[in-house]
Amino acid sequence: MDEPLDPREERRRADEARVAQAGERWRARSRRVRLYRRLLPILILALAGATLTWTVFRTVMSDVERRASQTQGIELEKPMFHGQDDQGRSFTVGAQGAVRDPATGQFRLIGPALKLNLGGAKVTEITADGGQYDPDGRNVVIGPNVRISDGGSGFTLTTPEAVVDTRTGVVTGSKGVQASGPLGSLTASSYAIYDQGERVEFKGSGDTKIRGVFNVAGS
Repeated sequence: MDEPLDPREERRRADEARVAQAGERWRARSRRVRLYRRLLPILILALAGATLTWTVFRTVMSDVERRASQTQGIELEKPMFHGQDDQGRSFTVGAQGAVRDPATGQFRLIGPALKLNLGGAKVTEITADGGQYDPDGRNVVIGPNVRISDGGSGFTLTTPEAVVDTRTGVVTGSKGVQASGPLGSLTASSYAIYDQGERVEFKGSGDTKIRGVFNVAGS
């Protein structure tokens, strides 16, 4: 049977145990402090890097979105543009649809349909699959599958491209043309329509050696 400890020895052992536990807690706290001192700078740098990366990313994305919004065209459904040439004769540029380029102010036309000299006895109508309208440059370039008809004479031209000068009302093309009407039919390399369809000039070279003027108004 063990002999009971001396009370003083028992207190001494208890004091040593408390001191040992306190020392162990202090060492554990010290290890945590050293760990935090190492991790906190890394965490701060990581947060600062993430913040800087996010700021740069948002700046770049905002710039991309701004550029996209500036370059995105404005779509119009069934637009109709009205104007007058230098002699006060009216014309309209209609289309099934159009997209305005904000950078140039020009319109890309879908299924354009032009009418010249609306107030006159004859109306020259021009249709195509597509085209480009430049209000500032005052011209319209349309094609392919251009069809030009003059309601007064029954004269019809088919051509890959037509250029309409809205200042003068003159229509020209240099990519070949086929014409048919009361005077027959012909094929030429280029053409020009003056006086709102009353005078048509044809030119040709190679296999289409033709040069002449049809005065439709007098036909």
